Amino acid sequence: MSLLQQVKMVIIEYTHLAKDALHIYVALAIMLGACFAFGWKVRQWRPWLLVLAVALAGEYWDWLENRSVGRTPDYDGHCKDVWNTMLVPTILLLAARYTAIFDKAPPASEEAPPPRENRSGDEAQVPGPAAGG
Repeated sequence: MSLLQQVKMVIIEYTHLAKDALHIYVALAIMLGACFAFGWKVRQWRPWLLVLAVALAGEYWDWLENRSVGRTPDYDGHCKDVWNTMLVPTILLLAARYTAIFDKAPPASEEAPPPRENRSGDEAQVPGPAAGG
């Protein structure tokens, strides 16, 4: 068993998570960690592509390891793992790009002024032309 498989088994045993759930958490950690570390935004393609690259690399590694010990490849299982890994990052990407749920609320100073009847009535004084000019 490779070091990667040993680490996965320790994490599964320690966290009591199913292997499928672990894919989801790792995908979120990679996506949000990349946004934090590199200053990327969730609405950009780069964090999503990084998650996809890591997911494909991990599945390729699993495939190679299974092949090296003579196991029949589980293509359906690999596809399911990629699906589980990419579903939440895809939802986050689409929500950030095509909805306003991740938009920041404007600071209080940028909000629209109150209606005219609620103002104090004081108007700014604008100096007129200089005398004798």
